[in-house]
Amino acid sequence: MSFFKKLKEKITQQTETVSEKFKEGLTKTRDNFSGKVNDLVARYRKVDEEFFEELEEILIGADVGFDTVMELIEELKLEVKRKNIQDPREVQAVISEKLVEIYENAGEVPNGLNIQKDELTVILFVGVNGVGKTTTIGKLAHKFKTEGKTVLLAAGDTFRAGAIDQLEVWGERVGVDVIKQGEGSDPAAVMYDAVRAAKSRGADILLCDTAGRLQNKVNLMKELEKVKRVIEREIPGAPHEVLLVLDATTGQNALIQTKTFKEVTDVSGIVLTKLDGTAKGGIVLAIRNELKIPVKFVGLGEKMDDLQEFDSEKYVYGLFADLVEMEEVE
Repeated sequence: MSFFKKLKEKITQQTETVSEKFKEGLTKTRDNFSGKVNDLVARYRKVDEEFFEELEEILIGADVGFDTVMELIEELKLEVKRKNIQDPREVQAVISEKLVEIYENAGEVPNGLNIQKDELTVILFVGVNGVGKTTTIGKLAHKFKTEGKTVLLAAGDTFRAGAIDQLEVWGERVGVDVIKQGEGSDPAAVMYDAVRAAKSRGADILLCDTAGRLQNKVNLMKELEKVKRVIEREIPGAPHEVLLVLDATTGQNALIQTKTFKEVTDVSGIVLTKLDGTAKGGIVLAIRNELKIPVKFVGLGEKMDDLQEFDSEKYVYGLFADLVEMEEVE
């Protein structure tokens, strides 16, 4: 059984609606990436050095990342030689298989979030302004609430004008309380109040917003360290997750942001927003492979339930859905 058939079989055994969300959300990347790969395969009669050079350019154009592309091309060459593949069409299944392997071999992939059983789970959100951090918090609050969990939000971004109001709008929309202080107040004091409130109310999840940008990196580092210290003092071992929110449409700039935040805090996972708005969805692989941080959630649309847990096989299905379905018809 080919990789595409195995993938389709596995996907259909899981939630069909989620698979469809990945398929729809990755339309722009699929049209860009798979379209070019299809064109490449149609133009070549054999798999040679020129074929791999063009494939390399397509992968770099999809923001897979230079180092990851070089690694992938080397592995593809070895696999083509090992299996004695002559027909370029056969390379497509090998590419998809290797993309899953690259993601999963970059280190142990934790399944979902580190949710504490029968205890308060504290999740800290970091990231620059404008990436969709507050929206992500709101959508995750909705997800947890629909799962029957009691959720509280902490308005720790006290520096950006309107940030507290924006979080309150989401709180009202989802139906969860927001713990806040005035604009310009100490974020660590807000976190202290929020943790105390979450403990006294017996909340399951506390989602904490933080400032996206201070005057410089040193200030940002000090602020985040202070916030984490206050949380840890109140709940040893917390925060249980530090999620860095990135905008997928910024491409390689998302890699730079990840490196910066990785220097100032222990990022445990990535939330990649607006993946549906970019034709360069290969950034998922670059982040995972080059920075060894798992992508835990991806934004696949505007709706409340369009923030989905990341799954490497559903992602590859989204990239190659047309081919998977074409092979199924054959």
